[in-house]
Amino acid sequence: MESSNMWDAEWDITEKVASEIISSQFPQLASKTVKKLGYGWDNTVFLVGDKYVFRFPRRKVAIKSLYIEGKILPHLEEYIPIPYSKPLFFGVGGSDYPAPFLGYPYINGKFPMGLADGQRVLSVKALAHFLRKLHSFPVQKAQEYGIQHDHRNLTDISQRKRKMHSFMSNLATHLNEKEQRTIKDYLERLTIERVESKHVFLHGDLHFKNILVDEKGLVSGIIDWGDMNIGHPACDLSIGYSFLPPHARSDFFEQYGGVEEETKILARLIAVYIPILILMQAVDDRDETVAAEAKTTIMRALAD
Repeated sequence: MESSNMWDAEWDITEKVASEIISSQFPQLASKTVKKLGYGWDNTVFLVGDKYVFRFPRRKVAIKSLYIEGKILPHLEEYIPIPYSKPLFFGVGGSDYPAPFLGYPYINGKFPMGLADGQRVLSVKALAHFLRKLHSFPVQKAQEYGIQHDHRNLTDISQRKRKMHSFMSNLATHLNEKEQRTIKDYLERLTIERVESKHVFLHGDLHFKNILVDEKGLVSGIIDWGDMNIGHPACDLSIGYSFLPPHARSDFFEQYGGVEEETKILARLIAVYIPILILMQAVDDRDETVAAEAKTTIMRALAD
């Protein structure tokens, strides 16, 4: 049976199979327990003991990205001032599971779900500094590691709008009247069709399921680097809208430095577009917690 959704798995992997594969390829981990933590669009994630996390692709499209992660992430330490997923174990596919996989140190923290505005503001400086450093990584060097230019064509705002209108019809029963009206009003006001292309090295997928925070709410880690690409900084600067409350954004953009109005327009669009995709998957998975956070994120991004 063919997949009907963009996020559907092409193959699944159980805790038992993951444990057997990890033990056979990395005997030093054979005594460790293996626990499934969850999954995203591209990978299933397992906690191994209490020190490591392993990511196994669940779609073929993720395999190339995983290879690139393995090559470039170990070399980014001086450009990433926040703990991040630097691979330590490089697994290969076999008869029980066909794809390569990676293992990383476990980063303490939790997803920033349900945080108060006061907690979110604590990370303004850390996030701005992180992105300023990350975006300074030489583009030519990134290309040498296999990083591609933006495959999602995110500068095409008119295309995002068309897709969002179709998503809204699918989500009509999962958004209340105020939420629907807020999103529709925003799309009606958004008249710009495309922004000028820019080329910086990006994480590419900064949202609340790829960010970790500590017990105070301060950002403690950045995970899932599978969508690294060369593209418009707005793709990452979208966290200024999705993660931060309105009154903290000017400080965030000032500390990052040199953010034009056109960049802010695209950043806000992405801050709405990506959570809508997360909401659609959460609805399909019947994950009410993630769905609620996705809706809250959308409304935060659209608040002034």
